[in-house]
Amino acid sequence: MKRIDKKWLVLIAIGTGSFMAALDGSVVNIILPVLRNTFHSDVAGIEWVVTVYLLVVSGFLLTFGRLGDMRGHKSIYVWGFIIFVLGSMLCGSAWSPSSLIIFRGFQAIGGAMLASNSPAIVTNSFPPEQRGRAFGLVSTMTYLGLSVGPSLGGWLTQTLGWRTVFYINVPVGMLALFLSMLFIPKDPAFGIKQRFDLPGAITFMVGLVALMFGLNKGAEWGWGSPLVLGTLIGAICLLILFIFIERHASAPMLDLSLFKIPLFSTSTINAVLNYICVFSLIFLIPFYLIQGRGFNPAEAGLLLTSQPVIMAIFAPISGTLSDKFGSRRPGMLGMGLLAVGLFILSGIGQNTALWLVVLGLAISGAGTGIFISPNTSALMSSSPKSRQGIASGVQAEARSIGMVLGIGLAGAIFTTHLADNSANSLYAGIDMGLMVAAVVALLGIVVSAKKEK
Repeated sequence: MKRIDKKWLVLIAIGTGSFMAALDGSVVNIILPVLRNTFHSDVAGIEWVVTVYLLVVSGFLLTFGRLGDMRGHKSIYVWGFIIFVLGSMLCGSAWSPSSLIIFRGFQAIGGAMLASNSPAIVTNSFPPEQRGRAFGLVSTMTYLGLSVGPSLGGWLTQTLGWRTVFYINVPVGMLALFLSMLFIPKDPAFGIKQRFDLPGAITFMVGLVALMFGLNKGAEWGWGSPLVLGTLIGAICLLILFIFIERHASAPMLDLSLFKIPLFSTSTINAVLNYICVFSLIFLIPFYLIQGRGFNPAEAGLLLTSQPVIMAIFAPISGTLSDKFGSRRPGMLGMGLLAVGLFILSGIGQNTALWLVVLGLAISGAGTGIFISPNTSALMSSSPKSRQGIASGVQAEARSIGMVLGIGLAGAIFTTHLADNSANSLYAGIDMGLMVAAVVALLGIVVSAKKEK
């Protein structure tokens, strides 16, 4: 009985951290217009407050996942909270756009330490027959953070100022840090005598950051521009070099043999496909609601909340069912529902009834909620115990890559249609972007069908 109690306390600690990270991400996006006015900055400059966080997190995920395997996941995770909370305090005290961007980069180091080790801690704390349920409950905390963030961020900014958006992380982070130190057990360090793969870490970080940067700025600067093309070509060369280094390293940062495990590789691919769909939707629908239908940001945020709320409801249910029936059927059902929701939304226009928009968001949310926790459980459970940190990093990396690909793809389609300057170009661009995302979701059904369990 004591063991059962302790693992659920571990889940509370991890869930609190997941809530904080999701809250921070959704809150910061809301205050970008306020930051722009406060610092008298242009849009391109202030967007780096979000972009730098994404780039730093993505670049360090595998590094901290590997360090978790070598030095213990709890140690890296706890230090992640300390850095994240300190970074939040520094962000709240920023005096210029440059200082805020630098502090966000520092905060992102803590975020990478948290994201790359939390799945490993959950996997090591729960037996295989309960992992789906555990990941479902963690997903619920994530979606609650995403749901609360926009409204809380707007209220804090309006009543107490934008700095409180960052300061709110301090009490939540300190609580999560206390729970983590108290309840998360110290785990074995599998690579204490191994040398850290520094060449692989540097090559991967620079290559991936270059890739993410090129994809992030492609729609804005033009996919054919010399800077974007040069960045993407350089990134591909570095990532190929990274694979070469890992194949010959005695203790590689990324164990490429993991991708020979069918369940691991299909779960990773499907995670990328799912996040492409989700972030295409997250990117496009606000343009529809605010520019197309004339809603203010608060009203649009309220409508968008229907998606994460439904996710929060379905995630733990699906996770529990996957413990009994495996991840194959939930994966197919989840991606199928996501495709249905996206197909519904791909037909919206100026006079579409709002209930149909909410229905499309709700069905998409249900599909994502059903998909995420079984897929995460399958990915983590298929990797060896000594490689849980690497698997955590891969899982988090799939989310980052899917996010950038989704926004980049949707942004390219959207801006291409806007260039027509026709009366219906905005709706045509949104509809085509969501239609492409729906096709990606259908591909996810095929990948899910190939899972072993």
